[in-house]
Amino acid sequence: MELSFDEKDYASCCGSSRFAKEMVIASPFSSLQHSISVARNIWFNKIDVNSWLQAFSAHPQIGQTHSPSVASQTSAQWSKGEQSTALATATGSSLQELSEWNAQYRNKFGFVFLICASGRSTDEILAELKKRYTNRPIVEFEIAAQEQMKITELRLAKLFSSKESISSTTNKDSIVVAKKAEDRISIIGGHVTSDSANSPGKSIQLPSRTRPPITTHVLDVSRGAPAAGIEVLLEAWRGTQPRPTFGVADSGSWIVQGSSTTDSDGRSGQLLSIVDDVNPGIYRISFNTGMYNPNGFFPYVSIVFEILESQKKQHFHVPLLLSPFSFSTYRGS
Repeated sequence: MELSFDEKDYASCCGSSRFAKEMVIASPFSSLQHSISVARNIWFNKIDVNSWLQAFSAHPQIGQTHSPSVASQTSAQWSKGEQSTALATATGSSLQELSEWNAQYRNKFGFVFLICASGRSTDEILAELKKRYTNRPIVEFEIAAQEQMKITELRLAKLFSSKESISSTTNKDSIVVAKKAEDRISIIGGHVTSDSANSPGKSIQLPSRTRPPITTHVLDVSRGAPAAGIEVLLEAWRGTQPRPTFGVADSGSWIVQGSSTTDSDGRSGQLLSIVDDVNPGIYRISFNTGMYNPNGFFPYVSIVFEILESQKKQHFHVPLLLSPFSFSTYRGS
């Protein structure tokens, strides 16, 4: 099934109007991965510097919950969700320090500090801000563009997931789960930033987790180093059968939960919202290894695993050990 969206949808994924127009021209897309591949080409090869700056300006300052007036309501909501970990781990002093460093950064580089904040704590973001502040402007400008692309990929996954959920008649459960996840994000953000006078007598319980329930990282064992820039896709089984059958193609029953790209440490961004209980079921995590190593044996690697009802409070870390002609994985905690 081919999917397409209008300009405002793509503008919510990336605040560049030129990017949004180019995505509409290039659509429809046969899959999420197809859209991401096209988006990367548009972002890095077709649009200009002014379009990059326009996209940067659509983001709120890290640590703030309100987006600039140029951002859409959807973009603002997604920004809030992406910063949920940072907001949940922030203190008054860390937010103050983050605000001060944000101001210094903007004065030096001329644009907002941009980072794919999903799954990152306030301390992690602050440390990265201080590290990148020492960069030369031309270097930092390119890093910011790469971070914008990570955010765009994550949001494209949300966009595709929303349409697939609505169009599928067998996907009612996933719609409910997605709605609960969005509600949880809103509760976290509201709890951290609201004035206590505006909500007297109310006590909102934050999740006990400090990271998403499913995470991954990739190590290139041939180099003995993390594998950066690998696209990662997390999907959940929502077929009419309780589990996929080996050797039977039923790709339409896999529903995208999240998408990201591994960073310099080989770790992906946030693939699921931070919730106390992960939804039990069959999951598939896929790695675009062919793009990382075009001469390698595997064009991509997919790992299918099951989370039982009794395991819904556990953390599942699914790392990938990769070499040109082999791969292995194990479950970490």
